[in-house]
Amino acid sequence: MEDKIIILDFGSQYTQLIARKIRELNVFCEIYPYNKIPDIDDNTKGVILSGSPFSVRDDKAPIPNLSKIKGYQPLLGVCYGAQYLAHNYGGEVLPSNKREYGRANLSFINTESDLLKNISKNTQVWMSHGDTIAKIPDNYEIIASTNDVKVGAYKIKDETTYGIQFHPEVYHTLEGKKMLENFVVNICGCKQNWTPASFVETTINNLKQKLGSDKVILGLSGGVDSSVAAFLLHKAIGKNLTCIFVDNGLLRKNEFNQVLESYKGLGLNVIGIDAKQEFYSSLKGISEPEQKRKAIGKTFIDIFDKQAHKINDVKWLAQGTIYPDVIESVSVKGPSATIKSHHNVGGLPDFMKLKIVEPLKLLFKDEVRKVGKELGLSNELLNRHPFPGPGLAIRILGDITPEKVRLLQEADYIFINQLKEDNLYDKVWQAGVILLPVQSVGVMGDERTYEQVVALRAVQSTDGMTADWVHLPYEFLAKVSNKIINQVKGINRVVYDISSKPPATIEWE
Repeated sequence: MEDKIIILDFGSQYTQLIARKIRELNVFCEIYPYNKIPDIDDNTKGVILSGSPFSVRDDKAPIPNLSKIKGYQPLLGVCYGAQYLAHNYGGEVLPSNKREYGRANLSFINTESDLLKNISKNTQVWMSHGDTIAKIPDNYEIIASTNDVKVGAYKIKDETTYGIQFHPEVYHTLEGKKMLENFVVNICGCKQNWTPASFVETTINNLKQKLGSDKVILGLSGGVDSSVAAFLLHKAIGKNLTCIFVDNGLLRKNEFNQVLESYKGLGLNVIGIDAKQEFYSSLKGISEPEQKRKAIGKTFIDIFDKQAHKINDVKWLAQGTIYPDVIESVSVKGPSATIKSHHNVGGLPDFMKLKIVEPLKLLFKDEVRKVGKELGLSNELLNRHPFPGPGLAIRILGDITPEKVRLLQEADYIFINQLKEDNLYDKVWQAGVILLPVQSVGVMGDERTYEQVVALRAVQSTDGMTADWVHLPYEFLAKVSNKIINQVKGINRVVYDISSKPPATIEWE
């Protein structure tokens, strides 16, 4: 087992970025809600407390049980985590005189501190908090300050416990990755052996032990996640894996046949199922996004159950669940704060009698691609844009009809092909077209039209947790708009979405 770091999440939008930075150091880490702390085993070398939208002075401030961690494990509190360690152990946290947000510089650094070794004086950091540590307990010592924040960072004198009031995980803290490396590698002593090659070797061995000679079915989607999951399983259990690729009527134009052929060419045992009508029936009249996802999930389950019965002795259902799916489906404060339910998170109904295996559930998207490269998958497959599990259903706002799907498929086909033709596809992380529940007046020839509006969406991201809209050239957008309006009868207006995540999400539903 690899050395690992545990990150306790207090609801910060930046928590996943801490994990990303640590993974980049080739050190394994996992995120847990602050109130669901796992057993601290021998592989756990240190713990990080994240930031939070809460104040430690709130009546309902999140309070972790650190009785088996503080003083026993190296511990780093970030922002809220640092304020909690000061406030709850004899210090004082008060509202800031002015909101401490944005760039700042460390005017004082104790370079003797293990946490701040080789960090430059006046290095830029990023503050994001409304409270400040006004007083530290007697056995704490200040190891860094800015001109406005005296307690920029501290250490507990007789422990390997540290607190910092800035965010080392964000891009604007210029030497933040070095600080995390000082904590994770030098203070915690983690070996930097979490690599794609080690993941492949460990996972294949674990799958062999876990599955033995059992039969497994896997739902392929044509995307990176399910394809990499399929290849890992194929390496582990060979012919005992049966892949099922379902045409849910919500795929991109021509995608079903193209993907089916490419998988067969790779040696996988794949069964293609045309289930368009079942999905359209299950979605009829449903407009609410969560209900759409649930209807699609239930129909998938029904089809898999039917198919599983055709294969003797299937024991497992494999899924391409990845870490952001898991994180977004587990909330710090309970289900009410969940962003959205994911089609492949949350288990199976009892009647299926299948166990779940998820070979990728600890990986971020960019890590999945690196693992796929290690397995020898083609760049064409690995560089495919992510595509949502519910498909075009969540890119059609409102209810689903075959005609709306056809309109969207045609518009999407033009957009994606033009990205490829203009060598822009690989510069975009994810792109697609959204069919809006809006009609607008237009003029075509001498006739007035009253037709549908579509929005183009293109974002840049690393793992889908945050995303920026892409500044596509105006000439390109004009070309796509003209083609869609001229070639897709039923659409007379095209707009471009310039929202980032957060506050928006990548998909519209």
